[in-house]
Amino acid sequence: MDRLCARAVELGMDAMAITDHGNIYGVPQFLEATEKSSIHGIVGMEAYSLWDLDMDSRPPREQNRLYHLCLLAKNADGYRNLCHIASQSHTRGFHYKPRVDLETLEKYANGLIACSGCIQGRIAQCLLMEDNNGAQKALNRYVDIFGRENFFIEVQDHGIPEQKKILPGLFKLADDNNISVVATNDVHYVNMEDWRAHDALLCIQTASKITDEKRMRMPYHQFYLKSYDEMMLLFGERPDSMSNTIRVAEMCKFSMPYGENHFPVFTMDSDLSHNFKSKGNYLHFLCERGLRERYGIGDGEPSGEFLGKLLPQQVTAKELFARMEMELAVIASSGFTDYFLVVQDFVNWAHRNDIPVGPGRGSGAGSIVAYALHITDVDPIFYGLLFERFLNPERISPPDFDIDFCMRRRDEVIDYVREKYGRDGVANIITFGTFGAKMVLRDLLRVNDVPYGEANRISKMVPDELAIDLAGAVERSQELRDEMRHNVLLRDLIDQGKVIEGTVRNTGTHACGMVISDQPTENLAPVTLQEGSLTTQYSKDYVEKLGLLKMDFLGLKTLTVIADAVSFIRKRNPGFSMDAIALDDEDTFRLINSGDNAGVFQLESGGMRSLCRQFGVNRIDDISDLSALYRPGPMEWIGDCIKRKKDPSTIRYAHPLLEQVCKNTYGVLIYQEQVMQAARLIAGYSLGGADILRRAMGKKKIEVMNEQRAVFVEGAAKT
Repeated sequence: MDRLCARAVELGMDAMAITDHGNIYGVPQFLEATEKSSIHGIVGMEAYSLWDLDMDSRPPREQNRLYHLCLLAKNADGYRNLCHIASQSHTRGFHYKPRVDLETLEKYANGLIACSGCIQGRIAQCLLMEDNNGAQKALNRYVDIFGRENFFIEVQDHGIPEQKKILPGLFKLADDNNISVVATNDVHYVNMEDWRAHDALLCIQTASKITDEKRMRMPYHQFYLKSYDEMMLLFGERPDSMSNTIRVAEMCKFSMPYGENHFPVFTMDSDLSHNFKSKGNYLHFLCERGLRERYGIGDGEPSGEFLGKLLPQQVTAKELFARMEMELAVIASSGFTDYFLVVQDFVNWAHRNDIPVGPGRGSGAGSIVAYALHITDVDPIFYGLLFERFLNPERISPPDFDIDFCMRRRDEVIDYVREKYGRDGVANIITFGTFGAKMVLRDLLRVNDVPYGEANRISKMVPDELAIDLAGAVERSQELRDEMRHNVLLRDLIDQGKVIEGTVRNTGTHACGMVISDQPTENLAPVTLQEGSLTTQYSKDYVEKLGLLKMDFLGLKTLTVIADAVSFIRKRNPGFSMDAIALDDEDTFRLINSGDNAGVFQLESGGMRSLCRQFGVNRIDDISDLSALYRPGPMEWIGDCIKRKKDPSTIRYAHPLLEQVCKNTYGVLIYQEQVMQAARLIAGYSLGGADILRRAMGKKKIEVMNEQRAVFVEGAAKT
């Protein structure tokens, strides 16, 4: 997309349309790229259209001819209708290709511009068969569907004889019927010299070889982004076909509806509606009841009674309720009341149906509301976790609970959610696999008929580095450079690979992410079917920006193993409960310190087992510390932490105030909450502001970190 837009800017173009075959997968990325380049991006699709055939009748394939039809969204209504057409082409019409019938086009024609299509269009095919009457009937039908002002005869010339043959007929048909003509050009690659890479890509997709004689060949060198002058050479005799491209661009005024909230709506049944004035009242009731259960607080007004028997620090019932009220106020003002009710509903449904649920992880564990609602089982007060890392008024973004379920029964929870909120409103999320450097080189060697052993030898010269591209591979691998000096084919394939790498190779399904919305998903984003399940055509970042609620339903094998173990134990000890297991069991610590941790979640890798032997675990917090330390960045502090744990006299603090923040982690900032607390103590940050700093550090956003540096220094000077 970026290369395409850069070339368009270089050629002085103002507008460009995306019209992929049968889907609109690439629309969000395309609009991002065009916006960055100040190009007017037009959203469209080249539909596979049936002609006077019921899409549900499943006739024999030879009778089931599909015709191409170019559709462009004029406005928001057009975009929504394009989503419907793209979605139903995949979910109702799919039969070897995503197809749409004329009745569906008619139903969703509002806000759309239609162009008659390429050589595979219905009108073009009739003219090729010298069926002028059929071409006229097709034109009349399209005009009936889209309206005369929204239908254009499309003309193309890629050097294909059949295209040239029908151009006079297309112009005559347009003139006889007072229909505007628009000249278009398919762009399958950016520059003319990229045609050989595109030819190779087609071979990769079709599992064929460059040298295959049976492979259909076209003048592929013509499918690049042509300049105005090049198009004028083709269509200069009909300047109206060129000027109409500007007219079409001006008719299309649409931007993606980002920032809206389409979270599912929690519906209270009649009994709840009778007892509670609002969903906010109901949420407050659930939280207060849960808080009293969790902390053993009796009925009546919260008192100043000290709860030290439960917590490591002095916290009163009054303070706990104040924390709850603060969180509820932020939740309500942010518009996430329904969200919390939805999540607690399916989590507690899982509990009621004996489906193992994880105790909670990620920033959501910092919410006392989530703890009170039994969404999480991690006490945020006991562990000093911060709600502001999860949700705060200074950074309004959707909260995100990562919830683990027993791997064996995860699908039961998802089915419950589908039934509760409508199967058309719950969808999986698509993922896109792209060509990496090593993969694309291996594929290019294969389609060029290089023997497997030789291809394997050469592809192994690409370093095994994450996100490395071919240019980087050539720079880093002396072996690859030596091979290129005498291997002319390899030099050529490296150049082709640079064109192909990074493009989409295949689609998949997000391992755990799903979206839930307040209406059928296809009203907001296009959908497809993957393994029989409704799946968005946009990836997770874009469905979230469109306001759909993304939830992670993780299937965790460890929960399944634990559930099975508990089941076995209860055969001899019926009263056994996981909740009764002590967190300071010496035998467990001895086992961990021995390094005999095979099969223990997060402690089973060779590096972690070695670290356990060195560290000397003697408290539950040590296990958390090790998990947090054993990752890129903090790993450099592992040696210091081991030394400081064994000899507390070696503990040093970067600033005296930090002792209260990282005393329990040997003077090292291990956790993100510690970063937030340090920013508050040293530089006077609010917890909301500290969360902005934390996110910038975690995501390595250099610009934001530079901005925060100035804020930090100024705040520290005042503290």
